[in-house]
Amino acid sequence: MIHRRTAVALLSASPLLLSGCEGGAEAAPSRSRDDRPAPGTASPTPESNSPRPNGISGLGPRTTAAIPGRAEQVVVASGRGKDSPLSTVVLYERDDDVWQPGAAWPAHNGRDGWSEHHMAGDLRSPVGVYGLTDAGGLLGDPGSRLPYHHSYGFTSPGTGFEGEPLDGSFDYVIAINYNREPGTSPLDWTRPMGAGRGGGVWLHVDHGGPTHACVSVAKAHMKELLRTLDPARHPVVVMGHAAWLAQ
Repeated sequence: MIHRRTAVALLSASPLLLSGCEGGAEAAPSRSRDDRPAPGTASPTPESNSPRPNGISGLGPRTTAAIPGRAEQVVVASGRGKDSPLSTVVLYERDDDVWQPGAAWPAHNGRDGWSEHHMAGDLRSPVGVYGLTDAGGLLGDPGSRLPYHHSYGFTSPGTGFEGEPLDGSFDYVIAINYNREPGTSPLDWTRPMGAGRGGGVWLHVDHGGPTHACVSVAKAHMKELLRTLDPARHPVVVMGHAAWLAQ
């Protein structure tokens, strides 16, 4: 059983930049290993022996095959184009062998679109299927089912690519298990593939413009995701531009 843990970490006197959305959050001290939530599911890989219900619109056979058979909640982030920062997010939940879609939410992704080989600083979001095991934010836990790390480390200073203020962007975040250690705070620095492959790729609150690599939706939708995504249902995100998802 996974228990929710809430911790509050203080900023150091001279905080370093964390790769939250590839460099948008200030780093707070990570929780000690004894204070971390139980390890979650690693980035999904195909499970050919598990039943796979049909019904997720826009996903082709290859993408569908990469969704773990035990996943009962799938967040689909579908980009408008390979080089576009605009996308749509839909939460699908499995009811027996049928995927039931929720509302379609407008979203942003990386400024320069999507990448099949994401690198730090390329301003593209990584395509793929990734686990969703850990959450947190600058604001207190809104009722998250995922382990939630409340910390001042989720400060988001400055302005975005279109001059929009970033304040509040990390009020609520869900870590996408791309190049990170599942079962740790979204602020954890661990990068299994190395720092050059980027990290700190999150679902977070939309600030009205493109991101560095994250996927962002409205604050109300982030709260809905936090209250709905259930570790017992093994949620994942499927993300990429529409043409890639259709493969």
